[in-house]
Amino acid sequence: MAIQRMDNVAVVVDDLEAAVAFFTDLGMEVEGRGEIEGSVPDGMLGLDGVHTAIAMLRTPDGHGKLELTQFHTPAAVAMGPPDPPPHTLGLHRVMFAVDDLDDTIARLRRHGAELIGEVVRYENAYRLCQLRGPSGILVALAEPIG
Repeated sequence: MAIQRMDNVAVVVDDLEAAVAFFTDLGMEVEGRGEIEGSVPDGMLGLDGVHTAIAMLRTPDGHGKLELTQFHTPAAVAMGPPDPPPHTLGLHRVMFAVDDLDDTIARLRRHGAELIGEVVRYENAYRLCQLRGPSGILVALAEPIG
């Protein structure tokens, strides 16, 4: 049996509204929001007393989904140093294809995003960059060239 698809990537954030604003300004669309608690998340996560707020976002083509989760209880815990470097073990980054890299960077900077490194060109294929977004999330952007 093979997998059917990758359903979503979940990211724990400390400010759900700020994260939703960041990713909707990037171009994602809110698909749904909700509060989750009870035996199902407790059992799935192996925690007691789980109460979270969740926003599910999707890319405009409908194929990519990002689940943003803010824990009310138990409190979220930090892993490693704040703003770990890009070569830290674990989830590396989330990458999006964009049609205007400079405009996208400008919009995301209004939400506090900071460039890591610089905008680079990969052959004659892409302009690329990586930013740190809300809750330290690493977001890479790729603009096709030509």
